[in-house]
Formats: sequence, C-alpha cells, structure tokens
Amino acid sequence: MAPVVKALAREAGIESLVCVTGQHRLMLQQVLDLFQIKVDHSLDVMLPNQTLNGLSARLISLLDPVLEAVKPDRVLVHGDTTTAMMAALAAFHRRIPVAHVEAGLRTGDLSQPWPEEMNRRFVDVVSDLLFAPTAGSKSNLASEHLAGRIIITGNTVIDALRLTTERIDQDIQLRHSLDAHFPYLKPDRKLLLVTGHRRENFGNGFAEICDALAKLARRSDIQIVYPVHLNPNVQGPVQAALSHLSNVHLIEPLDYLLFVRLMQRAHVILTDSGGVQEEAPSLGKPVLVMRNVTERPEAVAAGTVQLVGTDSARISAAVARLYDDDDAWRQATHRVNPYGDGRASERIVDVLCGRSIDEFGAEISAQVEQAPLPAKAMQ
Repeated sequence: MAPVVKALAREAGIESLVCVTGQHRLMLQQVLDLFQIKVDHSLDVMLPNQTLNGLSARLISLLDPVLEAVKPDRVLVHGDTTTAMMAALAAFHRRIPVAHVEAGLRTGDLSQPWPEEMNRRFVDVVSDLLFAPTAGSKSNLASEHLAGRIIITGNTVIDALRLTTERIDQDIQLRHSLDAHFPYLKPDRKLLLVTGHRRENFGNGFAEICDALAKLARRSDIQIVYPVHLNPNVQGPVQAALSHLSNVHLIEPLDYLLFVRLMQRAHVILTDSGGVQEEAPSLGKPVLVMRNVTERPEAVAAGTVQLVGTDSARISAAVARLYDDDDAWRQATHRVNPYGDGRASERIVDVLCGRSIDEFGAEISAQVEQAPLPAKAMQ
C-alpha cells in the first residue's frame, strides 16, 4: 500500500489518513521509514500466542473507535489479511464504502491459502470498488456477480518494486552498502533465496521444506539464504533442521530494501509468498512456489513460476533442474510480468477522484486468453 499512500498524499482533493494495526511492528517500521509514511492511527493488537479469533475481536474493537472519530468517506484495504477483512467488516457495519486493493485473487480452495482465501472473498463481497490487478482477477470477480465496480489497475506491489529497484540501480554507494550486509555470500556459488511462512505449511509442510533444503545444501554450487519469519511455528523447525549447515544462512527478516537487493542477486527463488510470485518476474528470476494451488496463475502460464508444493523430493528436483539445466533456467527468466506496469497507484487515485483511466494490461490479457492455463497446472 505504500505507493498508494504516497499517491494519495499528492492528490490535493483527498485527505488521506493511515491506520496501522501493529502486527510485526519491527518489520512494518522499516517500510514506513523507507517510504517516509506518516502514521495517523497506530493500534497495538498483538498479544503472545494470539488466536485468529482473538486477533479478529481485538481488531474490530480497536478499529471501530477510529472509524467513529474520523468518519471517513471511504476505507481502503489491501489484500487478504485478517486485518483487511476486519477493517472491511468494521466499515461495512458503519455503512462506509470500502475499496479493495488487490481484489479478485482466487484459488477456489478455502483451505489454501488459509485463512487468506476466505478473507479476500469477504472483502470483495462488501466492497463497492474492486481494484483487480489482472484480467484474470477481474474475470473471477465478474463470475461471482458482486455488486462492486471492477477496474483492472495492475498490482501496487509492482509500483513499490519499481521505485525500489530504480533507487538501488541508480545509486552505486547504496548498492555497495546493501551488499555489505551479506559478506558470507561466495561469488562461485549461485544463490538460492528462500522465504516461507504460510500457516497451511505449519507442521509437516515445514518439515518437508527443511528436508529439501538440507538435501540441496549438500551441493557445492548452491548457497542458501533464508530470512526466517518471526513466527515460532516457522522459527522452531527451521532452526532445528538447518542451523548447523555451513552453506545455509538463516537470517532475521530483512527490510524491504535489503530483500529486493537479495532478490536481484538470486539465481532461483523458492517461496510460499504471494508477493514474491509477483515481484520476481520483473527481476527475471525463476520462482518455485511451495504451495499446491495459487491465486496468481498468470506467472505460471508465462512460465516464470512453477508450483512445487511441499513434498521434499519434488522441491529438491525442481531446484536441481534449474541449477543443472541452463536452458530450463533461461526459459524461466523471461521478463514477462502480467502483474503491473508501475502505474497501479496512479490508476487507483484517478478512479477515486472520478477521472477516466486506461485499464492495465489489454495486450497481456490477449496473450493470456490465447494461452490459457490448464486446470491441472492450478493444482
């Protein structure tokens, strides 16, 4: 949402206020600092070992007084988090119009990703403006016969990525200072960048993922960097299984600038993150997704993303192929990004102000229609 916040701040006809709920406060603060975002309302919703129901109850009870005090003409929420869903519900109860940024993503399976698939469906139902990132997302929304107006904007994550990569590429001193954070990286080994945090992978899923990484760590041409999520359900199994391996670097979560630089340096990215699936194609990086279904099929159709699930053998084989087969790696590095052109935030503000826009991706939509994704590839 950072590019949206910045675009709203530049619009003279809009007074925009930012409310943060305080989850992962350290991870949030570096983004606020990077994009120089001023927070107007900061909540403190997190408690140790908090359940989703407990979090939901605290969110709605803390958000409601903010809505009462501000009396906004509209609430914007992003994506599929529990925060997004409860903010949308709190606004709906007060008959405040809701606009959903990144609307229309679907896997068709409420258990994957969980609880995000249900969260985003709920937000779409109560929103009167649906900012869909792609033509496929718009098609999903249209098939559900929702009441909101659907506009294809591209995804704002690409706006944020573009701003960040331009800053890194244009500032040699900054680039060197970022690289200095990774003195352990060896030039003769290709970097495998790993991120993993999804709730549906807790337990056996993470055990399988760690087993695959341990096997891959035996190779002399691979070095693995894994910024480990702060959730104890991630930290525990990952540290236990991988901390003793010399070429596996388990590091604390990175700020956004450092993470983008690490993506730039990666040979392959292994992830269960939705955002990384969208960012990596812009950087020309092959992505292996440790999930069984994806709400972002466009990059799978383009060949830059491959679903590998959480089976250890399948993950190992997919990574090894991209390291051993240069043709396969090159085919997966085409810079085809169906998720945005860096102007999504601009389109969102134009719509909010009643100005006409050219929707994102007419030419990309035609390509996707000509090469539909087989249903089997979604599973």
